[in-house]
Amino acid sequence: MAPDELRTTVEGVGERFNLGEYEIDAYLTVLEQGQLTASEIADRTDIPQPRVYDTVRSLSDRGLVELRESRPMKVVAIDPEEAFENVQQSLEEMINELEARYTAPARDTEAVSLVKSRSTILRYLEEVIDAADYELSLSLTPDLLTRFEDELKAAVDAGVSVDLIVTPAGEAPDPSEFDYREIATTARARRGITTPVIAVADGNYSIYATQDALRDDQDRYGVIFNRSALGFLVSGFFGTVLWTTAERTLGEDGSTRTYPRKYATIRRCVKDIMEAGGEFYATIEGRDVDVGGPRVVRGRILDVSFEVSEEVASLTMETEEGEEITVGGRVAALEDVEAHEIHIGRNEPPTLED
Repeated sequence: MAPDELRTTVEGVGERFNLGEYEIDAYLTVLEQGQLTASEIADRTDIPQPRVYDTVRSLSDRGLVELRESRPMKVVAIDPEEAFENVQQSLEEMINELEARYTAPARDTEAVSLVKSRSTILRYLEEVIDAADYELSLSLTPDLLTRFEDELKAAVDAGVSVDLIVTPAGEAPDPSEFDYREIATTARARRGITTPVIAVADGNYSIYATQDALRDDQDRYGVIFNRSALGFLVSGFFGTVLWTTAERTLGEDGSTRTYPRKYATIRRCVKDIMEAGGEFYATIEGRDVDVGGPRVVRGRILDVSFEVSEEVASLTMETEEGEEITVGGRVAALEDVEAHEIHIGRNEPPTLED
């Protein structure tokens, strides 16, 4: 499609849908009744009698209704499939052409941005879910759960550990009618419409939004941490504030974990180690708590610490050099190492990928 043709198509589609308030009211009223006279339209709407004729002729010019000249004149609805057939075809052609011309904007790998569009928030939610390689933390409304059900099934099938909160709890699908094990490793319900919508992929790519942002309220916003070092703030908030207060379990995958395995959160790591039992080895990528510089440690896990509330988790290791160290999660203060990525193996410390 040539540039001039594309412009004409875009203008034509825009003009076709440029309906005023009176035209919309009249069209929907006729559509529901099948056919009406001008005075019947005036009776059923707030359109002033003198404006009805101009309004229905405008609809007729757009091919949305048929005017039958009789006494009185009748306004007859046209099947929408027929009325919008050409528009639908033009839209499909236009979208294909626009998609071909679209150049994806470059994104800063450390970007933190504020978005206020519902469609943009939904797009980023899907992107974060799809981006998870090994760990995904989610707080979703029941509507969002249904919307992203296929994406979550694909993540679970790909071996991603998924911690899911459904909120508000009273609207969560009943486990007897919805198999949460297909879309989450562990699923819980949390009370309150104030619970935010959250998605965190691998501990660093995340989105935080209010539930209002996905309704028709004016106060719409979402914060995107596009693989930013600050993304752990959302992950930490999810793990310590939301997850620990989501008291009702909706479903849990009881299958045996395979190793080596990679973790973004120490809470999930320690929990799996405790449930599996036996000897484990670890390679930790993180930061020295005292010095602040990057640190990689390898060795055998000697002990783990895990509070029932799940608010505190840590592990103790004997390094390959014979040193005993403690490892905590993000913003660790009491441990020796703050873990960013945790690699767990059965027989030896896993080798890091290049």
